[in-house]
Amino acid sequence: MLNLNSIMIGTQDPQKLAAFYEKVVGKKADMEEGGWYGWSVGSCFLSIGEHDKVKGKNQNPERLILNFETKEVKEEFERIKKLGAKVVKEPYEMGGGWIATFEDPDGNYFQLMTPWE
Repeated sequence: MLNLNSIMIGTQDPQKLAAFYEKVVGKKADMEEGGWYGWSVGSCFLSIGEHDKVKGKNQNPERLILNFETKEVKEEFERIKKLGAKVVKEPYEMGGGWIATFEDPDGNYFQLMTPWE
């Protein structure tokens, strides 16, 4: 059986994107080395680094969406909105849980979601 243990976001400007996710995650990077940044977020490791094939904003942000679980979707939505994240979809209820969608500075989508039961 496979275990997904990390996600890497390639970017043209890792310092800018890392500064944004530092605010979203609510802590400084657990790892910073050679222009790479990384955080332990729950049971996953999120890393950000420069990628030579990535230029400008993501043209297909809905293709891959990061989901951050929280029981306080509405409260976290307001906090992250105040950080300047672009709101894609305000909190809405689906299947007994809540979801809200944002766009990061590179145009990637990420969501807040009620934990799955």
